[in-house]
Amino acid sequence: MKKILLLVAFVTLYSSCSISKAVREKRNMLSGTWTLNDISYENGTGNFKSVLFSDADDICFEGSDWYFRDNNSTGRYTLASSSLCQGGDRFMRWSVVDNSENYSSQLQFKRIDEKNKDISGKGYRLNITKLTSSEMVLKSNATVDGKVINVVYKFNKKS
Repeated sequence: MKKILLLVAFVTLYSSCSISKAVREKRNMLSGTWTLNDISYENGTGNFKSVLFSDADDICFEGSDWYFRDNNSTGRYTLASSSLCQGGDRFMRWSVVDNSENYSSQLQFKRIDEKNKDISGKGYRLNITKLTSSEMVLKSNATVDGKVINVVYKFNKKS
């Protein structure tokens, strides 16, 4: 009887820790280096300027490189230095999650330091609206004057 209970517990634990095939495929497609080519705003009128990921102005992210390592779920994004932007590497721990509310997947990440320790206590989730071997489009929601707008991030894969 003890062996049966242990087997049931092991199977339950194993199945709860495993990821779905769809998530695994998205993780594999994300692996590598991507360039963030364009940031735009949907559902709003006028010009927008925003600070993204509690880090830098949106203009600083255009042209940034994002690296995703799938074997240990770490990566980084690199901003170029300019008069408006403090350049350099920002390290992250990332994952892909299924969002059962709207039947889509999300990229989630959290900033970490060089020793993989959490530095902000804050994480971010972006809806994956398109993911191919060469293109990725992510969206996140923001509120402007009480109205929800979408921030759209368009990437192309480098390697």
